Amino acid sequence: MIRSRAALLASLAAACVAAPAPAQIIGRGFEVSAQGGAMFFDPRSDFKDAPLGAGSLTWRYSPMVALELSGLVSKSEHEPDGGDAWFSTYGADVRLNLREPSGRVVPFVLGGISSARSRLFGASEVDDLDRGVPTAALGMLLNLGGNQRWYARLQVRDTWFKDRGRGDLSNDISPTLGVTYVWGGKPRDSDTDGVRDWLDRCPETPLGAKVDAHGCPTDADGDRVFDGLDECENTPQGCVVDKKGCPLDADGDGVCDGVDKCADTPRGATVDPSGCPLDGDGDGVFDGLDQCPNTPTGCAVDANGCPLDADGDGVCDAHDQCPNTPPDAKVDPSGCPLEISEKEIQLLDVGMIRVENINFDTGKASIRAESDSLIREVGQILVQYPALKIEIGGHTDITGSRKKNEALSKERADSVYARIKALYPALPDTQFTTAGYGPDKPIASNATVLGRAKNRRVEFKVLNTEALRIEREKRHYLKKDETPGKQP
Repeated sequence: MIRSRAALLASLAAACVAAPAPAQIIGRGFEVSAQGGAMFFDPRSDFKDAPLGAGSLTWRYSPMVALELSGLVSKSEHEPDGGDAWFSTYGADVRLNLREPSGRVVPFVLGGISSARSRLFGASEVDDLDRGVPTAALGMLLNLGGNQRWYARLQVRDTWFKDRGRGDLSNDISPTLGVTYVWGGKPRDSDTDGVRDWLDRCPETPLGAKVDAHGCPTDADGDRVFDGLDECENTPQGCVVDKKGCPLDADGDGVCDGVDKCADTPRGATVDPSGCPLDGDGDGVFDGLDQCPNTPTGCAVDANGCPLDADGDGVCDAHDQCPNTPPDAKVDPSGCPLEISEKEIQLLDVGMIRVENINFDTGKASIRAESDSLIREVGQILVQYPALKIEIGGHTDITGSRKKNEALSKERADSVYARIKALYPALPDTQFTTAGYGPDKPIASNATVLGRAKNRRVEFKVLNTEALRIEREKRHYLKKDETPGKQP
């Protein structure tokens, strides 16, 4: 008998240290228990072991302390005379829970004082016996079927009863098994997500997160920041996000990091869905930054994406076959002038520009100011043809000595070249030579005033006629009084 009692107590103690389960009812609720079991009387007593019934009413004072009113009754047999015997106790206990009572497994210990009565029937000269007795118990509550308010109550109580004619206390052991209903209190929700702990599969949900029916946080956009905490709820798949669930975009191009395949896009550039910059005209300057978005293919551009056009004729340098067109000149698609002056026609047709009305001071090489506009006009033409080698030749009439006229014509050619260089300093020195022919190459009779005036002239002659032929072939120009589209 003693060995079986020890085994029962050991089994109950092992169960009491079992792992806790998710919490259920908390607060100052009440427990109502009904139990059945057996009364194992002390072997030194005259009572046979017998079944019993028990019950208790418990008030949860705090999570770890409860106050109980309990009672049990057992009908046994008195061995000496075979008469019926009744044993009952009614008392108050203090219960100490070893874990919070909101768990699915709640081990406990209790102790208290009871009023015990032993009554014998059919025995002669034996009175009923009433005594105050101390009791102690070890037990546990086991949740039933996941219902938060119903438990099985397993308990072993030891009642120390001083029996008839004995000087010491008997140990009457009463193991019981019953059901307990928890009334009042409230379901526990440790993480305050609205799902009670006993149903909550994710009991450590962060405060504010939305959860499913099982208490687990939802994450609709899959960015690992829970709904309810996610300030950017529709993050595209694959985006890297911050703690608030908002996509990171290091280069500010509108395509989030993690999806962006071109992570260093310049600010302001237009990008495709993968975050890579667009360059519609292929000029190397991204759309959104390109101030000239329709640059023709092949044109070199500046930092703003606008075609380089040194002569400002609207045809980019890479396509301009006449890169030194005068300002405001009308040009064809290749950048060459459509309308050109008579002097330029002379240059292209005969390889020479003949100027008869450059005015010099009499007998000197100094050019009069009124001739600057004429020299400027010639200079504007020559600037357009850097491939041509030009000789500036001075000519005189026969008035005066031959030697003096030769020297004066050379000096006047040098003066014209100096003035052109002053007006157009970019012209290379290697493009020009000067010569003085004096009166040796007249174009009119020196016998008349008009003839002599024609002979006093400056000629700009092309020396490399092959280059002139190339320039002539690449240019189409309008004749005088022609309009575009009606060329002969």
